[in-house]
Amino acid sequence: MGRFLFVTPPLTGHVNPAVGVAAALTARGHQIAWAGQPQVIRRLAGDGADVFPCAVPRGLPERDASLKGPAAFRFLWEQFLIPLAEAMAPGIRAAIARFRPQVVVADQQAIAGGLVADGLGLPWVTSATTSAELVDPLAGMPKVAAWLDDLLDGLRKRIDGGPADPRMSPHGVLAFTTKELLGPATLPKRVRLVGPSIGGRVPADDFPWDRLDPAVPTVFVTLGTANADAAVDFLGAAARGLSRVAGIRTVIADPGGAVGCVGDTVLVVPRVPQMALLARVDAVVCHGGHNTVCESLWHGVPLVVAPIRDDQPIVAGQVVHAGAGVRLRFGRVKPDRIAAAVTRVLDDPAYRSAAEKVGASFREAGGAATAADHLEALLS
Repeated sequence: MGRFLFVTPPLTGHVNPAVGVAAALTARGHQIAWAGQPQVIRRLAGDGADVFPCAVPRGLPERDASLKGPAAFRFLWEQFLIPLAEAMAPGIRAAIARFRPQVVVADQQAIAGGLVADGLGLPWVTSATTSAELVDPLAGMPKVAAWLDDLLDGLRKRIDGGPADPRMSPHGVLAFTTKELLGPATLPKRVRLVGPSIGGRVPADDFPWDRLDPAVPTVFVTLGTANADAAVDFLGAAARGLSRVAGIRTVIADPGGAVGCVGDTVLVVPRVPQMALLARVDAVVCHGGHNTVCESLWHGVPLVVAPIRDDQPIVAGQVVHAGAGVRLRFGRVKPDRIAAAVTRVLDDPAYRSAAEKVGASFREAGGAATAADHLEALLS
């Protein structure tokens, strides 16, 4: 039996896919440990998860929601990923020394995981929880690519990391998607398209299921867990617009309390049992977060996607290319535009059919079980 160390950033969307893979490995008798933020990991993986704590830098600046394109990319790396890697590196080294893993599974945004493992000569695999890096987002931007290379070289020296690219391990990349969503991208052989790692989620036991009517189409609106700064105007517009659409129910996930009372057909709640809810909805309005998109398509649910930044425009483009939804411009969204987009995906069965096709490819790919197979192969 093997020993696997999962290294994750303190981001729910990046821990969730790893939880399913870790559970599959545990069921096969392997030993699992984590390096990251204990409160985030244990909330998702369970109180019994073996977690080696890693520091998080203090005073990380809040990102202005208006940052887009190259400015947002620069902020992500300079102000978040590089400081996070420097803070996590000592904890990762301590976890490796104490747990003595045979394989390290490093999230693509926990870049210290790959660099430290590579420097120590350990087999390690990249966990690519979004497909953005798989399609080379810096293609056609050689100056930005060179700037990032310099940034990573400086980090390697400071944390004594190995020479490999921490985003794409030479030992393998677990990509939680399929060709049906990714589209016609040319990928290195080491990239394994395993499909989404769909596992259990912490239930919201107090969710008012009695407010939903199976005979009435239901729309779910969410901006995920990391977009409170950008949520106010968008969620308010969605609430107003969808309250005017006859014959539907709307559920809005509003953890920040951005939306007030709208009407009897719009249910606003701070949190939802997302996987259970997706099995009962007919359309999803979201920001293009990879987990939400994949979980929706897993259930054959078409999407209205309004990307904000980072990988979200790429994921939104994949949804449109697959025919599984429509795209809106986040900064220009108005109530009537959201209502029209939702009506479009509800009324045209082609969107549902395309979503179901992508979902079928996800199930065929195997998800967490297939990812576990690839990781086990590194033990031999």
